[in-house]
Amino acid sequence: MKFCFLLISWCVFILPECKSERCDDWGVDNMKLTQLYEGEPARISCPLFQDFLKHNYSTAHSAGLTLMWYRTSQGKDLEEPINIRLPDNRINKDKDTLWFRPALLNDTGNYTCMLRNTSFCSRVAFPLEVLRKEPGLCISPAEKIEVVEFYLDHLEILTCPDTDGFFPANITVNWYMDCNLVTGFVEREPLGLQLIFRTVRQHYEGNYTCVVTYEENGKMYTLTRTRRVKAYSSPSKSKPPSMTTPNNNTDYLVATGEDLNLPCEVYFSFIKNSHTDIWWLVDGKNAENSDPKVNVTTSVKDLRSGDKTIIKLLRIKSLTPEDLKRNYTCIASNSLGTISRQAIIKEKVGTPRYITELACGLGATVFLVVCLIVAYHVYWLEMVLFYRAHFGTDETIGDGKEYDVYVSYARNAEEEEFVLVTLRGVLENEFGYKLCIFDRDSLPGGIITDETLSFIKKSRRLLVVISPSYVLRGTQALLELKAGLENMATQGNIQLILVQFKAIKSKDRVKELKLAQKVLSVIKWKGEKSMYPGGRFWKQLHVALPVKKTCPSKESICIYTELQSL
Repeated sequence: MKFCFLLISWCVFILPECKSERCDDWGVDNMKLTQLYEGEPARISCPLFQDFLKHNYSTAHSAGLTLMWYRTSQGKDLEEPINIRLPDNRINKDKDTLWFRPALLNDTGNYTCMLRNTSFCSRVAFPLEVLRKEPGLCISPAEKIEVVEFYLDHLEILTCPDTDGFFPANITVNWYMDCNLVTGFVEREPLGLQLIFRTVRQHYEGNYTCVVTYEENGKMYTLTRTRRVKAYSSPSKSKPPSMTTPNNNTDYLVATGEDLNLPCEVYFSFIKNSHTDIWWLVDGKNAENSDPKVNVTTSVKDLRSGDKTIIKLLRIKSLTPEDLKRNYTCIASNSLGTISRQAIIKEKVGTPRYITELACGLGATVFLVVCLIVAYHVYWLEMVLFYRAHFGTDETIGDGKEYDVYVSYARNAEEEEFVLVTLRGVLENEFGYKLCIFDRDSLPGGIITDETLSFIKKSRRLLVVISPSYVLRGTQALLELKAGLENMATQGNIQLILVQFKAIKSKDRVKELKLAQKVLSVIKWKGEKSMYPGGRFWKQLHVALPVKKTCPSKESICIYTELQSL
């Protein structure tokens, strides 16, 4: 009997005390972060009555439970009770709400509300952050702003949030868009705690701040609230998902051993509170759970008005013959419908080896031909001179001619200097040709006409130096040109070379010169640019002159000279 009495006494007196030592601690609920501005009134409510307990504050208070508040200051670990009996009455408690009039920066920290009696205890903590306004800005960059969704081309009303119970009837409200005062905005009308959008436009998106000013107990207070407006497509424009790829017009060619990449691209129009799902099925099973070597990645591209494009990329490494036979289907869904489409996989057929070899050979041949054509176009003079020097037949052997070139030119000081100094110097000294120049090689007292015709018959080439002075009628130069043309036309044992020393007008040309220029190419002298003996002018002239094997230097003994001496 004594044992039973002691057991009952322990249960009555000791057990309640033991129960009071236990407390259901819900930890820190970071989802309940409260942000407010320095110098503004604020309030925080105990989350126990909203999310963790089934009864409200009045019921708990009637049951004998007491609500107590504690704070852990920022950067500290010690939890301290909140003094709500400060002289200035800055912090006070009203049922399950803690009021700050106003809040200060050092109020930042974790706040804990505890509900308990001798047999029950429950507590939860949540963070409070007091923000400092940056100079020139109506909101702090650190503020987490609530997003409000409006429909384009609709009438919408934006309400200044979390203001109930703060102030009496007499208040002043100013609205700001991105910190610019809203005054006279077309289609947007401030009306107290509401901002009315007569018609929502895409460019009306932004941060809207309401600043409420009021007086209480002889003090002026300000409330700052900001919400971000996002404009979305009207519900009338909402559609089921639209799939771009895969489609019936695209085949995916892949060979065994290669990686398979299948993109599923789907366009989703904006639908408020709608799900947007997209997934791959491999042989009817979700691809993300079907095979370890299957990899699925997702990328999202946000478009205007809340629309978006989602790309789900299915990748299979080192494809096997069995993988080629599997069924790959992409499915997309939103609240208005579902769409599915199968990707068409085909095995890539390799190109036969002989075709590859033929293509490579043909390509190499074409490339070589193109290179040869380009090389010939650029270096054809050098190639002709090289061939003449090594493989050409000497034209001077056995033809009975005495001179290589007869030079015909106008007899004036400028052209005499060009012929006697420049032409003769290069052709005789550098190239080894024997020139016939009438004024130098003719004997005095002879008949000019007879000697001219005789010199031309003894020459292998007639080099005509064209200039405006050359075409004057009755000159010896014109006689030489006529004789050369007649000899070339009748006997064919002389060839003409036209060198343009100076350009002449078309109307000034005589018929003999016009005829010569029609059938013969003209080598143009370009002054200083043509002075270099290795230049293009001299190469062109050299090609037109007879093929002649000459000795490279005076000390050398030419092979042809030796043959003649034998």
